[in-house]
Amino acid sequence: MKIIKHYYDADLSWVEHYAAQIGGKIEGNFIKLPEDSQTGIRYFLDCGEGIFAYYINVEYKRNFKLIQQNLNQDFVGFYYNLTEGEATVSTDFLVYNVGRWNYNLAVIDGSLESEYNVTKGSKTFALCLFIKKSMIKTFTQKNNIVIQNIDAILDPKENTMVRFDRMSSDSFHILNDLRKLEVGGAIFDLHLKGTVHLLISNYLKKIATKKIIIQTVNKTDLSHIIKMQMYLIDHLKDHFPSITHMAKMCNMSESKFKTLFKKITGNTANVFFMENKLLLAKELLENKELTISQISDELNFTNNSYFASKFKEHFGISPKSFCKQL
Repeated sequence: MKIIKHYYDADLSWVEHYAAQIGGKIEGNFIKLPEDSQTGIRYFLDCGEGIFAYYINVEYKRNFKLIQQNLNQDFVGFYYNLTEGEATVSTDFLVYNVGRWNYNLAVIDGSLESEYNVTKGSKTFALCLFIKKSMIKTFTQKNNIVIQNIDAILDPKENTMVRFDRMSSDSFHILNDLRKLEVGGAIFDLHLKGTVHLLISNYLKKIATKKIIIQTVNKTDLSHIIKMQMYLIDHLKDHFPSITHMAKMCNMSESKFKTLFKKITGNTANVFFMENKLLLAKELLENKELTISQISDELNFTNNSYFASKFKEHFGISPKSFCKQL
């Protein structure tokens, strides 16, 4: 396994160090690596106005561990990751599989450290966007996005910006359109800048519709919440555990647990659990190995009617109609 210690920022300052650490060299806006290490494209672009883009479309020929320890903390990273294979993010306390959750969008404050592990044979298509915190307010004003308490949100003494999320279908299609283009040159750069602004705008518009929890988050708290997300994912076939039980497992008060869980995931623990239970139900229906009634029993829904109502509420279609479409 190749272990790489590096940092990011919302300007060119990290690129040369990163290229050297990863065993590559810079050619124009490309980072070139030996083919026995990984094949594909790594491309960076300063988009101006405190925004920097890093485009990745590679296949790994060996295992990699990338340890991110940022020197400058005055930026936020938006990580859109569509890895096919085994890729995990780890902290001091645990390791979790990004693909398993389908959490293909992570918004991580520059003050937080992380490790990204990817195995040989995995294919990664990702777009990492770095924006200076001082420019986020300017960006919202230019794009007519109103976010309440934005000064407090951007103040590192009051708040840590962190969210593990699923990208919207619009963002997914925007990324796929970018993926079809030949990388490099003025035309591609123009498309890339447009994509960057659309993605950031889409995300900020999304969070503008929700109440944002303003609170600082340390690595220990973040790890405990992620650990609890994993616990819920592993117990989707069971009944929802009590908040008291989960808070105790995280060594937190109930109020702190509820606040941090919603801040980091965007949902309450109960909603998170139900959404993932329904996603599992959808997968089981697609496999066509179990009946609707069997799936309802397997996932411990109260009864078939309740399962059908929750499924339709979430997906806009009943389980019976969904099965007919398959």
